[in-house]
Amino acid sequence: MRFPPLGQPEQRVLGALIEKRFLTPDQYPLTLNGLRLACNQTTSRNPVTDYDEATVRAAAQRLCEIGLARLASTHGSRAVKYRHLAGEGLQLSEPQLALLAVLLLRGPQTVGELKSRTERMHRFADLAAVEVELAALQARELVGPLQRAPGQKEVRFVHLLGEVPAQPPAEAGPPPAAAAGDGLLAKLSELEERLSALERRLAALEGR
Repeated sequence: MRFPPLGQPEQRVLGALIEKRFLTPDQYPLTLNGLRLACNQTTSRNPVTDYDEATVRAAAQRLCEIGLARLASTHGSRAVKYRHLAGEGLQLSEPQLALLAVLLLRGPQTVGELKSRTERMHRFADLAAVEVELAALQARELVGPLQRAPGQKEVRFVHLLGEVPAQPPAEAGPPPAAAAGDGLLAKLSELEERLSALERRLAALEGR
C-alpha cells in the first residue's frame, strides 16, 4: 500500500511513536504531551525541533487519516493517546521498524551508525544483518542510498516517506587515526540514550 508523502512533523511523530513503543512500553500509547516531548527531545534527534502541541496534534491526526497511526484509549484514562500502525500499514518486521524509526528521527546514516543507534530497539548481529534489512526496505522503496558527498567513504541511507531536512555539508574525510571511530560512536550513542532516559523520567515526573 502506498501512502502520500509525509511532512517533516509527520515524519517526526511517526518516528517517535515507533521508538517509544520499543523503549518505553509502560508509557505507550503516548499522550499528546508525551508525544510532543518525544518529538522535541534534544538527544537522538536530527534536527532538534520545537514543535508546539497544535503542530504535533495535526501531524498525529494526519497519520491517523492515512492509516499509519490511530487513537488509543486505556482503561481509566481520559487523555487522548496515540499509537503507530507502521508495522501493519507498511508490512514491516521489528528490525525494519527499528531502522525506519532511526532514519525518521535522525536523518541519513551509514550502516554502522544504524547498527549502533538501533541497539536498544533491535540488536543486529552484525553489519551484514543490517544490510539485509536495508535491502528489503529498498526493494519496497521505503529506503534508498544517498550519493556520496566529497570526502565521504561510506554510503548513507535515507527513508523515502517524504522530504528529508537538509543535512549540513560533509567535511573533509577524517585522518586515518580517526578511522577507529566506531568505538567512540558507540560510546556517544550510549551517552545519548542515557540522556534520553533521563529526559523520559523527567517527563514522567512532570506528568505526575
